[in-house]
This record gives sequence, structure tokens and C-alpha cells, in this order.
Amino acid sequence: MLASEIQSRPGPSRLAALAVALCGVCAFLELYCTQPMLPLLAHLFHATKTGVGLTVSAATLGVALSAPIFGALTERLARKRVIVASLIGITVPTLLAATSTSLAQLVFWRFLQGISIPGVIAVVVTYIGEEWPPEKVAPVMSFYVSGSALGGFIGRVSAGMLADWFNWRVSFLVLGALAMAGAVAVATWLPHGRKRPAPQPRADTLAAFPEQMRTLLRNRRLVATYAVGFNVLFSLVGVFTWITFHLSAAPFNLSTTALSSLFFVYLVGLVVTPAAGYLIARVGLRTGICGAIACSITGVLLTLAPSLPVVIAGLAMLSSGVFISQTAAQSHLRVAAPAGARVTAAGLYVTFYYLGGTAAGVVPGAFWALGKWPACVGFIVAMQLAALTVALIGWRTPKATQAS
Repeated sequence: MLASEIQSRPGPSRLAALAVALCGVCAFLELYCTQPMLPLLAHLFHATKTGVGLTVSAATLGVALSAPIFGALTERLARKRVIVASLIGITVPTLLAATSTSLAQLVFWRFLQGISIPGVIAVVVTYIGEEWPPEKVAPVMSFYVSGSALGGFIGRVSAGMLADWFNWRVSFLVLGALAMAGAVAVATWLPHGRKRPAPQPRADTLAAFPEQMRTLLRNRRLVATYAVGFNVLFSLVGVFTWITFHLSAAPFNLSTTALSSLFFVYLVGLVVTPAAGYLIARVGLRTGICGAIACSITGVLLTLAPSLPVVIAGLAMLSSGVFISQTAAQSHLRVAAPAGARVTAAGLYVTFYYLGGTAAGVVPGAFWALGKWPACVGFIVAMQLAALTVALIGWRTPKATQAS
């Protein structure tokens, strides 16, 4: 397809953009839903905090492990078919999790949930780049990122409330029913997509996978994008995990209920991110990532203030900044990934993204031991500055193909 044809083609309808946002909601609705239920699960299953924590890490581990392989195996399949099938693949283990009679069973179903998630979050990024004209990719990507944030927010809040009002099994049943309804809506509203050139038949797809991975990891622009993705979830998980220890101590002394309400700052990101998506489309990806990370750094630094309203404002700025960074990074995947391996490249991005979240739950602990929250802030800011430096260097492109 000629570049002029790509620029002039009309994009899918607004209903299709809504379906893309719904993909983000449904993919993340269940991923972190056990977080507010961890104390309850520890009591019911007579388990340790680390044991019930596996209900969270098992799901994210499933995502990280399956993302690159999932991407390679689905490169030649219809994008919509993979997305819808994956949404159903997330829903079924969610419903079955409600039947768990032991913690091990619950962890198993959570792991299966995670395995199916890359079929949505990796494929939909490529789908957006293929179906919308270049000037609309960043705005539509921002809708998807906002949907992802909304899904994570709804999952955390509703699961905890339902478990408190009824029981933890009802939480999984309700979330599973909502996700199934979302899968039906996506199947109805999401266009099948334009027909792509048929790839050359290959019997050695799995054998060629390691070489394809090496090729992607030698791509300077992709590696820089993966570094940004690692930083996105590292910053978000690192701050919201370790600041709870800071805010539960003097002078704040927040209760567990008050700490859980901090996730309401995600709603600010839902408003800011779509507007930022339009701005990124105009100022370029490199300028956009500069502004996003600067916003995140400012937010993290504000959490050092002794005033709770200032801390909350800082958390809102941080979450908005990382959501905008996610929009810029996923938009850059379209530019940097080779045409024959876009889903694989997106899957590898997802792996680095969730490895960042995994590291954030452990590594800042060493800095907490050295200087508590101020030391953690210094480390997280240093990570963000490193990611910004890598992006500014790695996202440079020749003038002929400059996208930013």
C-alpha cells in the first residue's frame, strides 16, 4: 500500500474506537482484582502474605511469559479473531476461579488468566496501527490506554467492595460476567479489519522464533521502546506499592481503607491521557515522551511533601504521566516494528512492561532499607531519567522516516 493511500484512507468509526477502549477495560478488569482482597484471602486460606500475593504475581507472570510466544504464533491470524478469542480466554478462568477450594487452585486459575491477556494487549496495539491512518494512531491509542486504566481501577475497587458486601467468590463471578459482556460487545463493534498481504507459508515458524527475537532485540528503536515500557509499570507499581508504607506511618497514619482509595487518582489519567494523545500526534513522540516523563518525575517528587493533598496531587501527576508515556511508547511500536513481526514486537514489549512491574515490587525494598521513602523516590526518579535518556537517543530516526 502506497504512503499516500495510507494517509488518505478513512479510519474506522467511533464505535470501533469505543471497542478498542473496551478491549483495554476487559483485559485489565481482572488482572489486579485480588489486591484489595489479599488480607481476606490470607485469613480464609490460612496463608501467608507472600502466599496470597501469588494470586497477583501468578497473573502477571503468565502475561510476561506468554507475550512474546503469543505474538509470534498469532502473527498470521486475523487480528479481531485473536482479540475476541483471548477475551473469552480471560473470562473463563475468572469464572472458574470462583470454584477454587484451595489457594493453589486460585493461583492456577490466575496464571491461566495471565496467559490469555497478551492476545488482547499485544494484538490490539498492532490492530490500531494497521486500521487507523497514522495521524489518528496516537489519539486512538490513548483511548485504549485510558480503557486499560479504567479496567484496572474498576477491577480493584469493585472486587474489594463485592468481597466485603458478599464474598470473594461473588467478586470473580461478577467480574467474569462483565468481561464476557465486554467480549460480546467487542465481537459486535470491532471491524474485521482490512485484508493484509498473506505471509509466505512457513513450516518452521517455531524454529525461526529465536532468530526473530534476536533481530528485534538488535533493533535500536525497539530496545529503547522496551526500556520505556519497563519504566512505565516500574514507576507505577513502585510508587503505589511502597508509598503505602510511607502514608501508613506518621504524620499521615492512613488506614487500609484510605490507602485503597488512592487508586481514585487513576481517574485523572483517564481524562488527561486522551487529550495528551491528540497533543502527541501534533508535537511528535520524542517531545511527547519528554513531557510525559517530566510530569511523572514532578509527581514523584511531590510525594515527599508533608501535606496529604500535595501527595495526592503528586500521585495524580505520576499516574497521568505514566499513562501518557504508555501511549507514546505503544504508538512508537508502530513506527519501529518491522512489518512482518509487529505482533511479536508488541508481545516482547508486553514482556518488558510486566518485568518492570515485577522488579518494582522487590528492588525498591533495598532503597527503603537505606532511607525509607525519600530513598525510594530518588531511585524511581533516576530510573525515569534513564528511560528518558534512552528514548531520546533510541527514538531518533533518519529524516526520510522521521515520525517524531
